[in-house]
Amino acid sequence: MNTVSVIGAGSWGTVIANLLALKGNEVRLWAYEKETVESIKETGENKLFMPGLKLSARLIPTDNLIEAVGAAEYIILVVPTQFIRGILQVQASIAPDTLIVTAAKGIERGTLKTASAIIREFTGNEIAVLSGPSFADEVAKKRPTAITLAIASHSKYGHALQEMFYTEYFRVYTNEDIIGVELGGALKNVIAIASGICDGLGLGLNARAALITRGLSEIIRLGVVLGAKENTFSGLSGLGDLVLTCTGNLSRNYTVGLRLGRGETPAEILSDMKAVAEGVETSASAFALANRAGVEMPIVEQVYRVIHESRDPAAAVRHLMSRELKEEFRHG
Repeated sequence: MNTVSVIGAGSWGTVIANLLALKGNEVRLWAYEKETVESIKETGENKLFMPGLKLSARLIPTDNLIEAVGAAEYIILVVPTQFIRGILQVQASIAPDTLIVTAAKGIERGTLKTASAIIREFTGNEIAVLSGPSFADEVAKKRPTAITLAIASHSKYGHALQEMFYTEYFRVYTNEDIIGVELGGALKNVIAIASGICDGLGLGLNARAALITRGLSEIIRLGVVLGAKENTFSGLSGLGDLVLTCTGNLSRNYTVGLRLGRGETPAEILSDMKAVAEGVETSASAFALANRAGVEMPIVEQVYRVIHESRDPAAAVRHLMSRELKEEFRHG
């Protein structure tokens, strides 16, 4: 039995915490909202973010962050990337031998850092990354899911973490490429918004397939320049997560794009979303990161301009289709 604290009681945090509790671990689930803590205590459900899922009695909800992190052998961060810096203000309460696992899929605005880089600013604790094609609702229903756990090759925790998360419906693969797994998870959200725009405009299946394929090329180009391994992006945290998020109607990022394509504004869409679509903020971070690295990412650029500069989605598509003709694969 392990002592685990899951920080963030949205849908994914709740499902991960419950999975671990059902396996016999002692799990604390930290929620920002007091009403979420009370809901779990009173009804055994997270009525706000995961209604209908009966939670294990081993899962202990709390809104005391210091208490949550101080008791843990493992801390799993399941909050949006933009909030991680604030969470880690309690780093003094984290034991030096606690393993920190991040399940965030974003890039921080301003610093242009992934979650693991933010964590390293605050602590020398060992870090792992959990990512891959995984809608919380389907994991809650115990439908087969396979994900990636990125952790340093020399770590003593790799196999232990695999075993801790593994169930007959939740399969875990390890990968040494932490930055590649993080970038795949973050950048696919931006391409998913583009995919939603494509469907919202009614452009058809040919267009969506082309967009996903060219979007993957953009992710690979930036990832390799930033030190990732190219083959990581053909795996679960790359292509797998990209396909799921670009085609699944459970995706918040795809839904944002769909509504943009149908004529709604970003402000209208975000005002009635109870959960965060990480791709909205990441579109700005990814655009800035690509410019800093000198990497061409035309799809990411157009998503950025639609969301943050009020560009008409149809005009963004026309821009992409009228670009200079190129070879599909570049050499050198």
